Amino acid sequence: MAHMEQDVIKRERIYFVSDAHLDLQKEETDREDKLISFFEIVKSDGKCLYIVGDLFDFWFEYKYTVPAGYFRILAALYDLTGSGTAVYYIPGNHDFWMKDYLKKQVGVELTGDRLETDHFNKKILITHGDGIRVDDRGYRFIKRIFRNKFCIWLFSQVPVNIAYRLAMSTSRASRGYTTSRDMKDSTDYIEFAKRENENGFDAVVMGHVHIPEIEKAGPGLYINCGDFFNHYSYVVLDEGGFQLKTLR
Repeated sequence: MAHMEQDVIKRERIYFVSDAHLDLQKEETDREDKLISFFEIVKSDGKCLYIVGDLFDFWFEYKYTVPAGYFRILAALYDLTGSGTAVYYIPGNHDFWMKDYLKKQVGVELTGDRLETDHFNKKILITHGDGIRVDDRGYRFIKRIFRNKFCIWLFSQVPVNIAYRLAMSTSRASRGYTTSRDMKDSTDYIEFAKRENENGFDAVVMGHVHIPEIEKAGPGLYINCGDFFNHYSYVVLDEGGFQLKTLR
């Protein structure tokens, strides 16, 4: 009984991470090692981990096929959820085609584009952030096409090896575009957070922009996890509030 109480006490922190963009076509042992080390930190005292989109550079679920290159990370996530930490995945712009694999096989809960939650008496909105920029009209249109069930079915008919090569090339181009454009200016994202905070939230947590920061946004906070391939940044919430950290 004492052991159980001790475990409950230590599992109190809330973690947020986004934009690791793990690439199937590259040897990324160092990034994987750091991500697995981060999961170990979360496992030590984490009540919840929120993955705020784009853990993978590309993900598509065929009925009988999963990406072999992600085995180590999926195994580490399985170990994390098995330890008692709840893990939630908020989809990003590289996560259009997730279904139920992560939930059934790894224990990760896939959420909608917006997740509202409460921790430490703070009302929090979590969203990846894609499509928020004022000039993202074209992307918002493309997003509807990518999520169209018929388009998804068409892509699923393409042989796996060809489909993944095509998708990975497109994903890397999309990441490069996001990095070169969105890293220059967080204004639209802070304004979005300000509007949401004025409607009752204490904080809005995002990814996508790849700029790790915590800024005042109206009556609450705008928080961006940054990325886990350049900054190796993440966010922790405990009784002392939100903290932006970097894995060394």
